[in-house]
Amino acid sequence: MTREKGCELLLVEDNDVNREMLQRRLMRAGYTVISAADGQEALDKMHGAKPDLVLLDINLPVKDGWTVAREASQDVALKSIPIIALTAHAMESDRQQALASGCDDYATKPIDFPELLVKIEHLLAS
Repeated sequence: MTREKGCELLLVEDNDVNREMLQRRLMRAGYTVISAADGQEALDKMHGAKPDLVLLDINLPVKDGWTVAREASQDVALKSIPIIALTAHAMESDRQQALASGCDDYATKPIDFPELLVKIEHLLAS
């Protein structure tokens, strides 16, 4: 069952355990979740599925999260899709880099799930 808006999230995470755990929690929270394991797959799924929001790990194979966010923000077909960067890098400069790359918000790992849900809801409501 999906949330009231029928929201579909794209979860981009190369670590299988982290991806599966976060995907299960998001689905229990009422979201439809599709996933990708690398940056190119993320861009392909953004084009194909047109998710309502992307949760984007930064350290990815093929294309890193910075590149994915930058390319998505410059693509007319993708730039309206909100992106939340997920990263273990917790410095203010890392947050600024995420926002400068085209991400709409930023969450540090380990993920504070209730806080992440607030960020997701905020971006979906805007």
